[in-house]
Amino acid sequence: MEPTKSELEILQVLWEHGPSTVRFVNDKLNEEKRAVQYSSTLKLMQIMAEKGIVMRDESSMKHIYSPAEPEDKTKSALLERFVDSMYKGSASSLVMQLFGNKNTSAEELSEIRDFLKNLD
Repeated sequence: MEPTKSELEILQVLWEHGPSTVRFVNDKLNEEKRAVQYSSTLKLMQIMAEKGIVMRDESSMKHIYSPAEPEDKTKSALLERFVDSMYKGSASSLVMQLFGNKNTSAEELSEIRDFLKNLD
């Protein structure tokens, strides 16, 4: 199941900080993203647990949530769907669009070259 934008924001916090309480996630969202009510974060994380996007550890009084899938697996699946739907499966079309729309630094270009060399 594909996470929504709000669910991805929660996953980003969990991937970055590890298993966390709703309060911690809500505080991070308020610091890094936008004003979010605790009750909204709680409800969304409960829904995410029902959907299987996160796992909930209920062994202590404070429930601890963690991502059900590793970050790279989720991002790979989302990227594959995006490339399929927006670029007819063509990764090169996506890359050309990225370079056409964004000023790429010399450092980024060097990293990309190194990555491509390692693919050979």
